[in-house]
Amino acid sequence: MFIKLKLILKTLFAFLLIGLLCEVEGNALERKPRPSPTIPPLSELKDEEYPGTLKLSVDATDLAHKIFNIRETIPVDRPGRFVFHYPQWVPGGHSPRNDLDKMAGLTVTAEGQRLEWLRSSSDVFTFEVTVPEGAKEIELSYQFLTPVKPEIGRTLVTPEMLNLQWLQVGFYPAGYYTRGIQIEARVKLPEGWSFGTALETLRGDAQWTTFKTVTFETLVDSPLFAGRYFKRIELATDSKVPVRLNLVADRPEFLEAKPEHLNAHRNLVRQAYLLYGSHHYDHYDFLVALSDQLGAIGLEHHQSSENRVDPKYFIEWDKSFVGRDLLAHEFSHSWNGKFRRGADLWTPTFNTPMRDSLLWVYEGQTQYWGLVLAARAGLMTRQQVLDSLAMSAALYETRSGRVWRPLLDTTNDPIIANRRPASWASWQRSEDYYVEGLLLWLDVDTLIREKSGGKKSLDSFAKAFFGQENGSYIPLTYDRKEVIHTLNSLVPNDWSNFLKTKVEDVAVHAPLDGLSRGGYSLIYSNTPSEFWKSSETQAKSLNLNYSLGFTVATTGVLTAVNWDSPAFKAGLLAGETLVAVNGETYDGDRLKGAVTTAAKKGSPVLELLMKNGERYRLVKIEYRDGLRYPRLERLPAVSPRLDAILAPRK
Repeated sequence: MFIKLKLILKTLFAFLLIGLLCEVEGNALERKPRPSPTIPPLSELKDEEYPGTLKLSVDATDLAHKIFNIRETIPVDRPGRFVFHYPQWVPGGHSPRNDLDKMAGLTVTAEGQRLEWLRSSSDVFTFEVTVPEGAKEIELSYQFLTPVKPEIGRTLVTPEMLNLQWLQVGFYPAGYYTRGIQIEARVKLPEGWSFGTALETLRGDAQWTTFKTVTFETLVDSPLFAGRYFKRIELATDSKVPVRLNLVADRPEFLEAKPEHLNAHRNLVRQAYLLYGSHHYDHYDFLVALSDQLGAIGLEHHQSSENRVDPKYFIEWDKSFVGRDLLAHEFSHSWNGKFRRGADLWTPTFNTPMRDSLLWVYEGQTQYWGLVLAARAGLMTRQQVLDSLAMSAALYETRSGRVWRPLLDTTNDPIIANRRPASWASWQRSEDYYVEGLLLWLDVDTLIREKSGGKKSLDSFAKAFFGQENGSYIPLTYDRKEVIHTLNSLVPNDWSNFLKTKVEDVAVHAPLDGLSRGGYSLIYSNTPSEFWKSSETQAKSLNLNYSLGFTVATTGVLTAVNWDSPAFKAGLLAGETLVAVNGETYDGDRLKGAVTTAAKKGSPVLELLMKNGERYRLVKIEYRDGLRYPRLERLPAVSPRLDAILAPRK
């Protein structure tokens, strides 16, 4: 009896244990993580006028702290939940990199009552408040804390000038296309300062300048340069459409320009009109900072552009030619990038993700036209452009990453890398659609010229593709098919496969057929061109990319090492410091002399003493081919099509 009872109890215990385990397992299943609630999305975007006009006031007078103090009012038409955005995606930057981290002190009120705001944890550029009964508007008060040192970001304010980008200082209501949101902006500048912008002035007094009401989209596309030392120069003197050069400078003497230098800028406007056969603005304002204090920039807008150039851009004209295609590049963007735009890049708001797949047209062809127009206008000499092309050709011919990563994929780099430096740029690739895109479109131009017997060219493409709807500045989007259709309308060819091979496929070599078809070949010399030497001076570095395979700053720090180069094989890294060359303290001339000596028969290998943190090491490099600098050599048996491309139009 006792044994039976014991057996029954054991059985009951087993059943209880199984039940308990099942209950625990069931509870565990119920406790699996679930997503937390977020700010619910709004309904579909409305492509209609937003009710009311936003008002934005920016006080930019706090130069000591480099702070913009901002107030903004947003009309509301009903109580309850109201959602608004800080812009995220940067037009021209092709990426979600707007400086939300520098917006601070946000306070929201309505009818004198402070409202609690909530930021979306899943979309940190989106905010919401609850609007009380009877309120007709909400008022936002906040600051934009511009960087006080380079490690924080690009310098926007100096004691002599500032760069105000409305994208960084304004919020807008969610749920509407930005082209339907009207806004009136005003700015308060330091006493005695003048400014340039594509915005038109409504009224002004000693303190505030108020601009005419525009859409939020247009406001963002119309930045402002202001400064203590300012000059405005009319460029399109023979046109009813004003084109102005608005200059701010670190010092007043930098504003002085010789007539021939200003004529080169006037020629830029003329040559662009001859190329495109149209304009897509009511007026155009070059905003140019002659400065080494303001942060570097070259950014396109529909009716203006932001440009920083060497402070001695005018007064040392014969030395400042490297990069002088910048204004031509940004001006061309008014046609290519702003008026004509890849269909997947255009978005209805600044918080809608952009897609960059056609940047090889947007930026690549603009890079091409920037250099060509600089030559045609006289901003650069023909030889300077040829030397620039030689540098580009050599750079991309040795871009080893092209064997695994096609040019098309680099159009994703603004989003992937956001212009952060790379450890091995030659292998990883970067935004190669710019300069390799230039080489691609030179290839296309010379091929059209060859196939048409010189009757057609890429100029013909520019006029047909970008010259439509003269006077309109409503964006006209395009896709790959339209690019191919326009090319075929000029010269029948298998352009689809041509572009697939050049853009979408991997390859060992860069697209250099345009050079050879243009009458030139890439060669290497043991002496650098003047353009090369000026590039080194500007970069404050020594460029030995095509010999040892690295660049080194004047401080001795290696700034880049080419993948699979002699330096790479010796184990060198970017960021290391070159201390000594063959037992003697490093300087640039000593290193170049050692490379030359190593090329002689029987010379010892090159020895470099490197420092990385607290560690020193001696590195031996087996390299005996001497100094190598790229140049273009004329091919006498081939028609000089490249010379014809660079010649000014009449």
